Amino acid sequence: MKEIKYVIKDELGIHARPAGLLVKEARRFQSEIILKKDNTSVDAKSILRIMGLGAKKGDEITMTFHGADEAEASTSIKAFLAANL
Repeated sequence: MKEIKYVIKDELGIHARPAGLLVKEARRFQSEIILKKDNTSVDAKSILRIMGLGAKKGDEITMTFHGADEAEASTSIKAFLAANL
């Protein structure tokens, strides 16, 4: 299992465009990818669930990766978050 934590820097938080791009990136991998904010965990491959979190600027999210390509997935998603959120 791999885990990364990230504080949202985008002024609009996780809105539709970056959420869609995040889902697209997450779906490239076989591993289960879970996004957690506060006490709520959702599948990072579901745009509706991600949008339902209501993540705003300054919120900390945690992403966990379980599976055969978890190392590659965590590296890729970490870079995505830094570039887009």
